[in-house]
Order: sequence, then C-alpha cells, then structure tokens
Amino acid sequence: MKLSAVAAALGAVLIAGAAQAETIKVGFISTFSGPAAFSGDYAKKGVELFLKQNPDAFGEHEVEIIERDSTGPNPEVAKRLAQELIVQDDVDVIMGIQFSNNAFAILDVANEAEVPVIIFNAATSSITEASPYVVRVSRTMWQASYPLGSYAHDELGLTKVATFYADYAPGKDASQAFTEGFEKAGGEIVDQIPLPFPQTPDFTPFLQRIKASGADGVFAFMPSGPYSTAFVKTYLNLGLKDSVKLVGPGDISPPAELDNMGEGIKDAIITFHYSSAVPSEANEAFTKAWNEAYPDTPVDAFGVQAYDGMAALAEAIRKTGGDFTAEEFVDSLKGWEYESARGPIRIDPETRDVVGNQYVLTIVENEDGKLVEKLIDTIPDVKDPWKELHSSK
Repeated sequence: MKLSAVAAALGAVLIAGAAQAETIKVGFISTFSGPAAFSGDYAKKGVELFLKQNPDAFGEHEVEIIERDSTGPNPEVAKRLAQELIVQDDVDVIMGIQFSNNAFAILDVANEAEVPVIIFNAATSSITEASPYVVRVSRTMWQASYPLGSYAHDELGLTKVATFYADYAPGKDASQAFTEGFEKAGGEIVDQIPLPFPQTPDFTPFLQRIKASGADGVFAFMPSGPYSTAFVKTYLNLGLKDSVKLVGPGDISPPAELDNMGEGIKDAIITFHYSSAVPSEANEAFTKAWNEAYPDTPVDAFGVQAYDGMAALAEAIRKTGGDFTAEEFVDSLKGWEYESARGPIRIDPETRDVVGNQYVLTIVENEDGKLVEKLIDTIPDVKDPWKELHSSK
C-alpha cells in the first residue's frame, strides 16, 4: 500500500488498499491558519510521518483523511465543520482538535451522530466526560500542573506563588491543578491572575501585580506561540527573572519558540509529557525520522501526539476489522498500550484518557548557543488527577 495523495489545506489523503476494501473516512479538524497555525502544521506533519513509516498500518482498508481548518479557538466554526464532515462527507471518525472549546463543540455533534472522536491535543480534563465516544491520546492540564505544584514547593523551595493563566478552560484547569498541588505541599498562592484570551494582551500591568505580591515564583499557562513568547519577553523586561522563578506546563515553552523567547525562558522549570530530551530508543528513532523529514521544523509534542493518534486509529481499525459502531471503536482502544516517543502510554479504560510519564525539564543553552530542553526528572505513569479528585462520574 502507498500514500497516493497528500492534500493541502481542505484536501484529502488517501491510503490505497485492497481494491474491494470499503473506504474509512476520517475527518481531521485542526488549526491550519491564524496565530496557532503552527500547531496544525505540526499535527499534519505527525500524521504524514506515521503514514510514511507505516504504509500497511490499516491492513486491507482504504483510509481517506479529510482536512478541515478550525482557524483557531473558534467553537462555532469547529461545530459547523464537524456537522459538514458527518452529514456531507459521511466520515466514520473525527480526529485532531487543538483547542478545548472546539472539542466540546465538536463532541456535541459527535454525540448526536454517534461518531467516534480521537483527541490529538485539547487538554481540559472534563472533555472525556462530555462524550462516551471520545478517546484522548495527548494529556490533560492536570497531569502536568498538579505534580508541578508539589515539585515547586518541595524541590524548588518556593513558598509564595502567583498563578498566571489564559482565561479559558485549559488555563483554569492548569491554575486550579497547580494551586491544589502547591497548597497541599504547604505553599501559599498569593494571587491568581486570569488573562484575556484569545487576543494577546499587554502583560505589563498583570506582571506588575506579581512584582508587588511578594511572590517568589509565578506559575504560568498560556497557549504556545506568540502569546507565550510575548509573556516571557515582558517577564524578562520587567526584571522579574532575578527574583520570581518561572514554572509551568510545557505549553509556555514550545521548542520552535525558544530562540524567540531568549534569555527570559532560560532556567524555567517545565513539566510536560514529551521532550526531545527523553532518553529512549523510541524517541531517538522518532526524532531522527522527524528531522530527516522536516529538517527546518524542531520536533514538538504536537507532532508526537498526532503520530500517536494515528497509531490509535490504526489499532481501532485493526481490532474492529474496519466495521464498527462508535461504542465498538472506543471499546477497542480501552487499555491500549503503545511505546510512544514520549515513553510508554496506555488508554485508561475507565476514563478513556492517556496515562504516561510527565517530565520535569529546564531550558539551557547548548554548546552551539541554542536554547534546548534539559531533562531533570521523570514522574512516571501519571493518570489525570482531576478524575480522582473532582470527577462526579
């Protein structure tokens, strides 16, 4: 079998199989334009790399991947695209989805039509409780931010921290998770500062609040890209770096933005589910293949998640024989185990969320003068803490 076409935006990818095999149509909704277009580009590259490396992954089945652009965190657009994919294109599966508000809108449609969904990124914990037909292969904000709370207190010695977050569902999750972990360890949250979203604000007045709060640390969550870069530059320019330690999930420090962020991101402490610094044969092989395929694009979690999402799609098609209801598709992935570039992952059969390692990282300058991630510690086999602490299900 071979990859017979790779479309541009709004195009289709067809994996050719046996002549008589029924085509399985997959709607791929991601962000391919606007300020967050880089995330969709990474996801698309992850999909393409999986197809290139695994041409026989779908057995005798043809898989047609139909791309649609959500344009950013725009739930009305995302919902319309899901409706069109299901009604007009007759897709069997929807995958992708960068933003949580888009995910909730898409799941409203998927629930009504009983179409399964594989989430590549959207990280609000309650997403998997919004539909019985969704499986998430990425992570939740709680998986990174809750253990970072205790780490910041116990290992970094921080005692007073302000939380600083983009004011939408993942930001609220991240702030609440860090707060609970930090306070449980004995720390004090001295301020909680929500930020306008999706527009990038002037961070100056918000960071001046932190300066005046007496905090010795700031926990920050915001979308990867220009938004997080503007924050880090303002943090440095206002002189906070010398007295207020920066910690947060890896969303604030995407590899492609590190050089743009510059001195402000150095020595920050990050928790994340993937880094090119993860020492494993699977990651070494993935990084080598990625760099050969995309030499001008640093490897990133968005690409790894999409690659893993394609592996999940292939597993579900294999187990169901390509003929499935939404419930059968999801059931086929409960308990699925996979050796990802980010380490061993599995799908929790109870929550349909991924379970995997979280990595404690810092940003350093390498011998070539480039900013890179350095692995400090590994927190193994992390389930979503929110499900245990707050879920009503």
